[in-house]
Amino acid sequence: MTRHVAIIGAGIVGACSAIEALRLGFRVTIIDPAEPGGEQSASYGNGCWLSPMSVIPPAFPGLWKKVPKFLMDPLGPLAIRWSYFPRVFPWLLRYLRAGWTWDSVEETARALRPLVVDAPALHLRIAEEAGVGHLIERRGLIYVYPTRAAFEAEAMAWEIRHRVGVRWIELDSNDLHQREPDLDRRYTFGVMVEEGGHCTDPGAYTAALVAHAVGQGAELRRAAATGFRIEAGRLKAVLTDAGEVAADAAVIAAGAHSKPLAAAAGDQVPLETERGYHAEVSDPEVSPRHGLMPSDGKMSVMRTRNGLRCAGQVEIAGLDAAPNWQRAEILRDHLLRCFPGLPRTLPTERVKVWMGHRPSMPDGKPCLGPSRASADILHAFGHGHTGLVAAARTGRVVADLLTGQTPEIPIGAFNPRRFA
Repeated sequence: MTRHVAIIGAGIVGACSAIEALRLGFRVTIIDPAEPGGEQSASYGNGCWLSPMSVIPPAFPGLWKKVPKFLMDPLGPLAIRWSYFPRVFPWLLRYLRAGWTWDSVEETARALRPLVVDAPALHLRIAEEAGVGHLIERRGLIYVYPTRAAFEAEAMAWEIRHRVGVRWIELDSNDLHQREPDLDRRYTFGVMVEEGGHCTDPGAYTAALVAHAVGQGAELRRAAATGFRIEAGRLKAVLTDAGEVAADAAVIAAGAHSKPLAAAAGDQVPLETERGYHAEVSDPEVSPRHGLMPSDGKMSVMRTRNGLRCAGQVEIAGLDAAPNWQRAEILRDHLLRCFPGLPRTLPTERVKVWMGHRPSMPDGKPCLGPSRASADILHAFGHGHTGLVAAARTGRVVADLLTGQTPEIPIGAFNPRRFA
């Protein structure tokens, strides 16, 4: 009898997992109350990067010294709202501990690299199957710095990237501006990672993958999953606000909303939302040729199908707090500083702003593996800043786990019970 798997979440991880499960002959039901790829999802508003070099966790040695500043500056690149601080304090301690030494950072990098390596090629394959291969581009990605000294100030992070297999080309000012003539001349040094790529419309890409899964036989059920019916350690059904969905396997891929579902499957996980923002300028007067990350902004800059997007910021404030749109305005202003060809005063109607929720574990690694309550329920969430790039490989790992095979990459570091 064909095994029936319920994929909880129609974001990019859920979509890739559904496609890979269908490839192996599973019957698939995707459960999500909202529109796949819609503006409510992190898959819609991310920075578009397919970055196999995204292996350095958000926390790094010495970050703890900056916590008072995070609390005092609500508009800094990483901010913690005072009202939320007591609740997030245990998570924050684990977050800082994960990056306490460079040895621990390198350990995380070695775990993450297999999850993101070859990501542009993996995504292109899936995109072409879904008829949207044009949404994936493999032009490389460039980190840009005001000076070489600014790059050398991050030498340890780049050294760790090199140790785990990332390679790059250094660009002097002339090389950098030949590749990116619209970029402000104050940037005089760049690092190009040729294996990188990007997605020109992550929301449309996610929607297309879900539609492709449906076209291949999956069912899309518009409902919110609330728990599981488990009997003698075996999954019988996923509980939703619209009734039960009978299934003998399930994948929790609900992003920042996965924590209560993980608890229902027997695992208490320290999942938090890192709220991120973007600003996207329509009909931009400039057109960067590669994905860019200016070091002085720690934000990704990407030409998308809909305009010029600048994405980033980390705000710890929970799922329910109202957006602080000044943070998106900071991103807009950063774009203006990066590209002199943009008009200094942009009409409001030309700038679309967005806020979403990165599902983040404190150690920068996702939860990927079976649950405590039942081996039939798999965790596949908590990717934080690597959700888009890691989704294609995550889907393949999920398919391996569903069939009982050893995953194609090591996943011990992603054990959902590592915080127990």
